[in-house]
Amino acid sequence: MTQSQITLGAINLEAANPQALATFWASVTGSEISIGGDSYYLPPSGTGGFGMFFQPSTRPRSETQIAHWDLTVPWGSRAAEVARVIALGATHKWDVLEEVAHVQWSTLADPEGNLFCIAEHPPVSDKANSSSV
Repeated sequence: MTQSQITLGAINLEAANPQALATFWASVTGSEISIGGDSYYLPPSGTGGFGMFFQPSTRPRSETQIAHWDLTVPWGSRAAEVARVIALGATHKWDVLEEVAHVQWSTLADPEGNLFCIAEHPPVSDKANSSSV
């Protein structure tokens, strides 16, 4: 069986204000906005990055969110990144810091209420040490 070469190309979002949401996410990811009509595109901001595409909403926002994305940062930098993203306009929802040995994360919402997480994974040596305690 051949191994798949699938990668994430872009996250596509409908937004009440696509320009404002694209501006928020450009600040989060460090990407530059590309405008195409009434849509906004953020290309990947580096190797392993992902693009984001924002277009006007065509219907009322759903009360539930079927999917969200997890953003990963280096171990020890989650709290600073959460603070940075909140300063950009995100809302802190909750933290999961001790329930799972292999990851800690904070769940936030962007300015239009889309949930996302900022997660950090301990180095392999820390995971081995924490499991023997």
